[in-house]
Amino acid sequence: METKGNDTLSRFWHIASNAVPPIGFFLFFRYRNRYPNKARRALTSAVIGVPIAIAMGYIMNAYILK
Repeated sequence: METKGNDTLSRFWHIASNAVPPIGFFLFFRYRNRYPNKARRALTSAVIGVPIAIAMGYIMNAYILK
């Protein structure tokens, strides 16, 4: 399939998919066929965001919200 237009993920969506991983997974499934580079960047950002969210949740519960 031919890719047309801009095949890069904007900074806003990159940060949003990192902060809220379901957004990145949604963007991956939305763009995976037409814009593969955009989809891959959204997926990697979401996958990186999952362990960060788990670590931040642990820190919040263990140290800040005693």
